[in-house]
Amino acid sequence: MTPAVFLDRDGTLIQESGYLDRLDRLEFFPYSVDAVRLLNRAGRRVVVVSNQSGIARGLVSETFVEEAHAAIARRLEAGGARVDGFFYCPHHPQAVRDEYRRACDCRKPAPGMLHEAARRLGLDLERSVVVGDRWDDVGAARAVGARGVLVRTGYGREAEAKPRAGLDADAVTDNLAGAAAWILQHS
Repeated sequence: MTPAVFLDRDGTLIQESGYLDRLDRLEFFPYSVDAVRLLNRAGRRVVVVSNQSGIARGLVSETFVEEAHAAIARRLEAGGARVDGFFYCPHHPQAVRDEYRRACDCRKPAPGMLHEAARRLGLDLERSVVVGDRWDDVGAARAVGARGVLVRTGYGREAEAKPRAGLDADAVTDNLAGAAAWILQHS
């Protein structure tokens, strides 16, 4: 069992663009490929875990989300980096699409995606770190006994300004590059 770094997608690995609905709107932060490559070289598995309520809201299809993940993987691979797995939650309790309307165990802060990734990839959750721009990412980390890092990109500055009672991040960094440095210093 190996530790992993779980990355939120929008606002953490790539620019926040609302509901990503076209590949031409997919924009990486300038340091994202380097940060992932650094984590790879340090022996960390990197896994993307993302709430994708745009599916439940009828704004994007699951096929498009998978296409976006394939495009992200290609861009990372071109830079010598890799993601070991992509996991997403298509559900939302107020979904407009009936098949996705439910309270589930995969929508962060629930730990379902992390448990599924651990099962499929042989990951040690308690030695892992979750990085994201929302308190739900830190909450998911806490739900599995992992450490949580809040980044100030995406919605992170807004989240940092409105702390959640009883929920603290292990670190708050400016971006994914800072989170990668913190992870390597504290592993």
